[in-house]
Amino acid sequence: MTAAQANLDAVDRQIIEATQGGLLLVPRPYDEVGVRIGVKGSSVRARLRKMLEAGIIRRIGAIPNHFALGMTANGMSVWDLDDAAVAWLGPQVGALDFVTHCYTRPRHPPQWPYNLFAMVHGHSRQEVLEKVEQISRLLGQAAYSYDVLFSTRILKKTGLRLQAAKG
Repeated sequence: MTAAQANLDAVDRQIIEATQGGLLLVPRPYDEVGVRIGVKGSSVRARLRKMLEAGIIRRIGAIPNHFALGMTANGMSVWDLDDAAVAWLGPQVGALDFVTHCYTRPRHPPQWPYNLFAMVHGHSRQEVLEKVEQISRLLGQAAYSYDVLFSTRILKKTGLRLQAAKG
């Protein structure tokens, strides 16, 4: 157990449990969380900020439903990128406004030579391929090869979930 985890009290756990499935779409969602667990909304905000700073939670953000937004073509571009270049080119790819997430993973040769992954969404496969071509131009000769793996169905995306404490 880390020191940060040791400092997690019962109210922090209640806040995590109350927010991990998403915030309510109301004008003051943190106040609503506070009402549900019996603390002020300002306390909810302060505690979440403290947990972010401590690394207990990584982020608070919106997760759009790409299909509902008309982005029905979803392609994970996978790149065989020069190992010496991945540390400085990966963040450049991740900063592109059409890349929703970008990360490195170990290669598994000879079946899987790819070490950089970048998710691209579009209204059509052609749009995704055009965006991937932009990535290819950015990476230049540091990219030995790449492929695009298109989604065939949607899986529910969730992070780690705490189970409610048993009384």
